[in-house]
Amino acid sequence: MPNASLRSIHIHPLKSVRGRAPREAAVEPWGLAGDRRWVLIDASGKIVTQRQHPRLALASAETPDGDGLRMSAPGRAPLTVPVPRPAGTTTVNIFGDKVEAVLADDAAHAWWSAYLEADVRLLHLDDPATRRPIDPEYAKPGETVSFADGYPLLLTTLSSLDALNSLIAQGDHADEGPLPMNRFRPNVVVDGTAPWAEDDWSRITIGSVTFRITKKCGRCVVTTTNQSTSERGKEPLRTLARHRRFGDQLCFGTNLVPETTGTVRIGDAITILA
Repeated sequence: MPNASLRSIHIHPLKSVRGRAPREAAVEPWGLAGDRRWVLIDASGKIVTQRQHPRLALASAETPDGDGLRMSAPGRAPLTVPVPRPAGTTTVNIFGDKVEAVLADDAAHAWWSAYLEADVRLLHLDDPATRRPIDPEYAKPGETVSFADGYPLLLTTLSSLDALNSLIAQGDHADEGPLPMNRFRPNVVVDGTAPWAEDDWSRITIGSVTFRITKKCGRCVVTTTNQSTSERGKEPLRTLARHRRFGDQLCFGTNLVPETTGTVRIGDAITILA
């Protein structure tokens, strides 16, 4: 695929809210720099995402100058909170993984609790190099991940989205399509490939950075959430269930682990190594 290239980059500083789309990003061993280093938890310590609170789709978070977190949401005055000092940690339950993270200040907890009308707290992952190992079935010793669902990066392709939207148009919820790529919340979006070509990749380079493909990405109810309105529908899960079921998972996109570090930029060539 000599014409495959990196079309867009997406970083979500706070898991499950809107992020930003820079023209370049540093690749660290655990993912793109600044991606999913913050998370919300409920009173029991479990992570809070759009699965429980679709209105998180309407909120946004940025890291101005890489220092602290600036949060905004409908009906709330924006708030910037500093990176908390690692004086002590709290245990986060993220899909069964127990991860230590640092609590933000009380103003942040109050801000998010008011917006979601639920008791939540904001935490920061202070040491991604040691806090959360990747599933050992797909990882090498010492490989870690941030608060992403399971792997450092998620890759999707424009051709596969086009193919999926064509299938949606033929289904019983055609009025919900075509879906935009933001339903899938990827880190890197690739152009110039055949539909579903990513299913067969095992190693790639983006520019000068090498990545290992771990597994197809199983999708959840978040993909049915309109990221502009927070309303939910049936697609794409209805269509994925018919055409992209692998075992017990409905798949779109593929998960990556960096083998090297560096910087990826929009327009970088994609090379399939294996």
